[in-house]
Order: sequence, then C-alpha cells, then structure tokens
Amino acid sequence: MLTSMAFLGPAGTYGEQACRRLAALCGSPEAERCPQATIRAVVMALLEQRVDAAVVPVENSVEGGVTSCSDLLWQSGQQGDGALAIEHALILPIRHALLADGSLEQITEVLSHPQALAQCSGWLQQNLPQALQLPTSSTAEAARLVRGSRFRAAVASRQAGQEQGVAELAYPINDQPGNCTRFLLLRRGPQPKQAQASRTSLAFSLHANAPGALLQALEIFAARGLNMSRIESRPSKRELGEYVFFVDLEAAGPPVEEVCAALQPLCERLSCFGSYPITDDTVSP
Repeated sequence: MLTSMAFLGPAGTYGEQACRRLAALCGSPEAERCPQATIRAVVMALLEQRVDAAVVPVENSVEGGVTSCSDLLWQSGQQGDGALAIEHALILPIRHALLADGSLEQITEVLSHPQALAQCSGWLQQNLPQALQLPTSSTAEAARLVRGSRFRAAVASRQAGQEQGVAELAYPINDQPGNCTRFLLLRRGPQPKQAQASRTSLAFSLHANAPGALLQALEIFAARGLNMSRIESRPSKRELGEYVFFVDLEAAGPPVEEVCAALQPLCERLSCFGSYPITDDTVSP
C-alpha cells in the first residue's frame, strides 16, 4: 500500500490526474498526493524518501519523449539499491482547454507548459496569431497565473480551470485529437516480479562509438523476436557524440533476462528499470 505520492503540481495538472488513477490501480486510492514544482523535484522527493512513489510523464504522442524524465532514470541507476524502478505505466488522454477571464479578442499572452503550447500550436496560430506564448512549470500553474486577468490566457485542463475558478473560452484546442501522454509510477529499489507485467524498460551505453555497434545491440532484440515499442537516444553528457539508448520492450520475464545477458558484453553500462503492467485509458471499455 502506498501512503504518499509525488507529482508535478499544483492541483489540476494532468500529472495529478495520472497520480489519482495510478493510486487507484495500485490499490492505494487514499494515498496522500504531494505536488512538486518540477519533474526533478518529483523524482528527488522519492529518492530522498519523502514519499513512497512518484508519478512522472515520460512520453507524449505529439511531442515525443520527456527528456528530463529519461535523464533522471539513467542517473538514478548509479545508486544501487536506491535506484528508480517502474511499477506501472498509464496512457492518459490529453484534452487541452483555453482558460481566461477575458474574451478571446482581449488575449495578448498565452501561458502554459512548453509541451502543452507545442501540442496546441496550430490552434493558437489560427486563433491567437499575435499573442505572446510564455512557458510555465505546469499547465495548472498557468491557470493560476491567469486568474483574474483580462489579457492573459492559459492552456490547461478543464479540471485546472475549475480548481482555479478561471472561465473556459474553448475546448478542446489540441491539434491532434489522439493526443495522449504516458506516465510512469516510480518506486525506489528493485521491484518484485509482477504477474501482469507486459512491458520492460531499459537503457544502455556502448563501449565504443564504432560503425555497427548499435546495430549489433539491436540485433539481439530481433534475434529473439522482441518488439521495441520505443527507442530513443540521449546525450551521455560526458562528451559530444556519446549517447545513451532507451528502449521499451513488449516483453517481460525470461526473454528479457536473456536479452540483458546477451547485451551486457556490448555495454559500458546497462540499466533495467523493471517489467510492469501498462494501462491504456485512451481505449474505450
């Protein structure tokens, strides 16, 4: 049972929606929700053992990977038993609203998280082409900042508008109707094997940046018939041209153990973040 969970706040963010849903899926609907100002702060609250779990966004269907989350997962892998592990994943539909206490004609500034602004860029260009777009730490923070303003608007969820008492001018405004974000429920330390696990996340860096090195690693997955639902590279931050590769596999159990054993000789470092179930809330029951 979870007693406390960190998420990207304040109240009304999609992170809070994901936190509520994941708490219920894990049998802890009464767990205390602890909002944090940044994704790094969410993860640090878990690493410093101020909460039992953390909920973070890792990938959006429109804007791609949330790089800060991937980087923090990789960095935590150096902490041994205190490393982060994934317990559950949730795909949450994202439906943005334009919130403001003025009229559409009065709006000169639009505030939101950079990913939310990007997900609505077409709508904003068509309807508010002259408005200045300003980044905030979260969509709900944007809703708080525009409350009472006649010339400022926020891109956020309907829930954020209700939480902050800001009127809704338009909904939905995201450019892609299938917009969704995958969230992860993170815990500290190795997690017990789960009977319902269907995905595995891992990351690796190679011994050398040489021709065919990455292909050799990927052939290990292909040879075992394992499908990658995601592959992404991130700079190692040590030197230019050196990368870390993040992979999600549609597999769990012995096949993953075989893959890791085969990969190990090719890797300078290999981190497995765990096998876990995934819940897709974009699919109608």
